[in-house]
Amino acid sequence: MRDSVPIAIGMSRIHSLPPELVNQIAAGEVIERPASVVKELVENSLDAGARRIDIDIEAGGSRLIRIRDDGGGIDAEDLALAVSAHATSKIASFEDLERVGTLGFRGEALPSIASVSRFALTSRTAAADSAFRIEVDGGKPHVQRPAQHGIGTSVEVRDLFYNLPARRKFLRAERTEFNHIDDLVKSIALARPGVEFRLGHNGKVVRLFKPSATEDEAARRVSEVLGEEFLRNSLRVGHDGAGMVLSGWVGLPTASRSQADQQYFHVNGRLVRDRVVAHAVRQAYADVLYHGRHPAFVLFLELDPQGVDVNVHPAKSEVRFRESRLVHDFLYRSLHEALAEARAGAGPMPDAGIAAGGADAARISLPMARNQSGIRFGIGEPLADYAALLGRNMESAANATPPGAPAVAHPQRDDGQIPPLGFAIAQLHGIFVLAQNAHGLILVDMHAAHERITYERLKRDQQGEGIRSQMLLVPMAIAISEREAAIVEEQAERFAELGFDIVRSGPQGITVRRVPSLLAGGDVAQLVRDVVADLAAHGSTTRVEEAGNELLSTMACHGSIRANRRLSLPEMDALLREMETTERSGQCNHGRPTWVQLSLQELDRLFLRGR
Repeated sequence: MRDSVPIAIGMSRIHSLPPELVNQIAAGEVIERPASVVKELVENSLDAGARRIDIDIEAGGSRLIRIRDDGGGIDAEDLALAVSAHATSKIASFEDLERVGTLGFRGEALPSIASVSRFALTSRTAAADSAFRIEVDGGKPHVQRPAQHGIGTSVEVRDLFYNLPARRKFLRAERTEFNHIDDLVKSIALARPGVEFRLGHNGKVVRLFKPSATEDEAARRVSEVLGEEFLRNSLRVGHDGAGMVLSGWVGLPTASRSQADQQYFHVNGRLVRDRVVAHAVRQAYADVLYHGRHPAFVLFLELDPQGVDVNVHPAKSEVRFRESRLVHDFLYRSLHEALAEARAGAGPMPDAGIAAGGADAARISLPMARNQSGIRFGIGEPLADYAALLGRNMESAANATPPGAPAVAHPQRDDGQIPPLGFAIAQLHGIFVLAQNAHGLILVDMHAAHERITYERLKRDQQGEGIRSQMLLVPMAIAISEREAAIVEEQAERFAELGFDIVRSGPQGITVRRVPSLLAGGDVAQLVRDVVADLAAHGSTTRVEEAGNELLSTMACHGSIRANRRLSLPEMDALLREMETTERSGQCNHGRPTWVQLSLQELDRLFLRGR
């Protein structure tokens, strides 16, 4: 039997590759589809200081991609150099590479694109008397010649992948490829509100984003990209600290989506996908987002270019932070605080359509705004909290206002204004509280609202006492990897802060002697492994807090008002007032909405008033 030894076939001496082949290999790294070409060329235009960029597409980009800008232009003597490999005006030394302040910098985009297309570059600077044009066919440049062109640059890319049939056949349908381009242009337009963008397809203008000079105009662009629904149901974010600035919009948890299709995160103006960022956002929403849903957001992080490495991915779609833990904690803290301020009655008012199923749910009429699956039935618990709020004893809960009884006078605020959630006027089927405010009708899910209030109170009590721990009767030995065991040894103080007493017992083993009291009855081994994994990946963890909160959430659910419990008007008002002062009270512990607003205009439409 022959030995199964791999045999090298056709191997030759080491040799240099021809420039055309080098560029095609580079093209394979940075040019996945027509949208990749658009990204590289638009970024070049922005780096050139363009204030207007026109993008014309034909056949989804396979037939033509034309980008024209009014930027600084390219000197005539530099045109040939611009389409040669690794030539750039954006960096000149290693120090420049450490603090890249431009979107593009590798100097490989133009020659790579030109090697797989019929390519033309026309440009003129403000100091030049005329423009010049150079054409490249499959990587072979032609002699440049004078041309008609204003100040700025135009790039034409025709017949993409015409000389690489294997790559061309992997292009998707025309509509699919154009949708990728459309999504890309929208993301770039969000990051550069001061630049005008025009996108056309097959001779028809599809997008026209006018430049924005004010914050209100920037918000208008956000609504043009993501829709007015997003802007109406989002919170404005603005935080700075630790040398970083975070700004933008985050969607309310009740306006979540079934897909992660409205998530835009920019670092120094560059759209990126990053695991540190994704983890921080997910943790910030962990306590308020309905299971299986995804938040929507448009966020911009600005930091010193030296603090981020943008040279870790050929397409520059990923970055690496030098202080990843610092960035993670800053993002988490900023978003967590912003979402905590989303109290019921404050900020955007959720309408019945949004609350029924997120921002991507269809608009539904009032009778269908609540279905059977969302209603909790059970035996009513005593209303000690609200009796205390009203300065009465427990027995008052049994003396609820019966149907048809005279209305109770509502207490007025000191300033004479109507509170955000208004005043209660009735209770519906023992499930919902109906209130009237300045805008119209408020509907409150009685159990969901009280559940959040109870949950936040339990969390405050727990935080006030700190993390209590207890000794295990029998120390628990856990087998982990050598790297993870080293982390446990290095992070001993951090584990102590979390309520653990863990020592390394061998190269691949640890021993747990003390655990947080609240979690002593759970799967301690799995919790420890998860905490170690978080510390290894992100340098921080909230596993203990999340596990504790899950238990507190269960306690709050069982200790809250149940359906069919009749409340008096003062008790309903007390519930509304506490909702207005409780963090995250716009959602219950499971991410469901606690209240919705029906404006007078919406009520008029329901009854066809004014028609």
